Amino acid sequence: MNANTPLNESDVAELRAFREMAARDASKADRNPVLTAHWVGGSRSRVEFGDKVTHLNGDGDFNAMQMLLAALAACDVDLVAMHASFLGLPVESLSVEVTGHFNVRAYLGLEDTPGSGYDRIAYTVRISAPGATPEQIAYLRERCERSSPVGDSLARAIPLTLAFEANE
Repeated sequence: MNANTPLNESDVAELRAFREMAARDASKADRNPVLTAHWVGGSRSRVEFGDKVTHLNGDGDFNAMQMLLAALAACDVDLVAMHASFLGLPVESLSVEVTGHFNVRAYLGLEDTPGSGYDRIAYTVRISAPGATPEQIAYLRERCERSSPVGDSLARAIPLTLAFEANE
C-alpha cells in the first residue's frame, strides 16, 4: 500500500497531512462548535449546527442521554478506524457498544436526590482487523483511552457555564 492509497474509506494521506499541520501549529486543531436546540413541542427538540439538523427526544428519536452514549460510540469508531488506517490495517468490522446508568429523579424535580447524569458508563470496542499484531491492537486500545475527545470529556470535570435569559 502506498501513502496515497485510501484505506478503511479514509484518505490516509490527507489525515497524515492534517496531523502534521496540527503538530506544527496546535491552533489548527482547535474546535469551537456552536449548536442550537429549539423546542418543537412536548419533549422534542430540533438541534442545528450550520446547515445540519437532527431531532432529539421525540417519538422514534434518540433522547439526549442516549445521544451522549451515541456520541462516545461514534467518536471511538472514528478514532479506531483512523488510527488503524495510520497503521496500515484494513478493518473488516468495527463496533462500539456503550451502556450507562442514570436516575431521573432530579430531572423530575424531586428534592434530595442525586444528580440526574450518568453515574457510570461502560463500553466495548469490537474490531476485526486480520493481520493486526497484539502491539497494534494495544495501540488502538490506548488511543481510545487517551485520545477520544468524547471519552476524555466524559472522564473529567468540564467547567460548565450557564446563562439563562428570559423576556420580562
